[in-house]
Amino acid sequence: MLAGKHILLIIGGGIAAYKALDLIRRLQDQGGRVTPVLTKAGEEFVTPLSVSALAGCAVHRDLFDLTAEADMGHIQLSRSADLVVVAPATADLMAKMAQGLANDLASTLLLATDTPVLLAPAMNVRMWEHPATQRNLARLIDDGIEVVGPNQGGMACGEFGPGRLSEPEEIVAAVAARFEKGPLAGKRIIVTSGPTHEPIDPVRYIANRSSGAQGTAVARALRALGAEVVFITGPATVRPPEGVEVVPVQTAREMEAAVLAALPADAGVFAAAVADWRVVSAASQKMKKTKEGLPVLEFAENPDILKRVSTMKTNRPALVVGFAAETNNVLEYASEKRLRKGCDWIVANDVSPGTGIMGGGENAVTLISEDGAETWPRMAKEAVAERLAKRIASALDC
Repeated sequence: MLAGKHILLIIGGGIAAYKALDLIRRLQDQGGRVTPVLTKAGEEFVTPLSVSALAGCAVHRDLFDLTAEADMGHIQLSRSADLVVVAPATADLMAKMAQGLANDLASTLLLATDTPVLLAPAMNVRMWEHPATQRNLARLIDDGIEVVGPNQGGMACGEFGPGRLSEPEEIVAAVAARFEKGPLAGKRIIVTSGPTHEPIDPVRYIANRSSGAQGTAVARALRALGAEVVFITGPATVRPPEGVEVVPVQTAREMEAAVLAALPADAGVFAAAVADWRVVSAASQKMKKTKEGLPVLEFAENPDILKRVSTMKTNRPALVVGFAAETNNVLEYASEKRLRKGCDWIVANDVSPGTGIMGGGENAVTLISEDGAETWPRMAKEAVAERLAKRIASALDC
């Protein structure tokens, strides 16, 4: 997959630096050649000896290496690779890149390179969500820098949220996508994700606890295989993936309109947790407590997006995949749903409170099709997404 490709790997400082050791080996297993650059902060977490031993070559650490700089080594190093990968990319490294600073070897290489750059950010959730980091991220993306991750989950500091370094296999997939069209190249796939918010009044709404993490992971995995992804998302708590067309919506009716506008497509993956009902006449002002007692809300059924797309006479995607989040009788209800909706596959999971799946970092699913039910082991949502994306590629004869 990466045969003959030269990767310049910059290892930033942070506890996630230990994953860079696994990343080196995985890149090599795919045929890539890795030249490592270790920052001063990175040395606090992994040793130059361990990095060198795995890479099979010397580690570059010092901007003012007299031997190398006699021939302007940092310039040559920055341009000798086919791709520069920064993993982990810390908030500090991202800030330096966004501002064009160059006060150490890593930042100088990144400023001097004419080679494509792929960032794999990793940092504390508050650092990731800070406006300064988000501004820097936006600037880097505008500059043409590609980004993989970060993922959501528990961190070494004890906090939970986005900021975890993507798993090495995810980074390898993103690297491969830079060099290969991928099995889904030329395929257009719609992915819906997140909850919908159905207004009661300007400050209240009906929703559910979906974080959008699984749908986001699916979109990212499909993109890594080369697909053109239209990502239609409700107000999720996780950031949408990079490199896809993002269509933000609020309500089920808005999501339906966005899906119809995105057709035709080769496949549709409907991972969104769409609210089944909406308030018929949402109040235009905040509802107040009154002496008359509780307000009476009249509900109407929301459009069934999955069923509508599955039963289309024209423009129906070749493969329609639905999701079924259940709290009991999971396989029975999900199997009934597949038949009732008319979709090809249903990805069923148990989201009862004890599982920790709703809003968590892992999932345990059963893939149901006309061929039967296949239960997958519990794994990270990113791993579920990668496995599903490969199945989709196989089903589309890619």
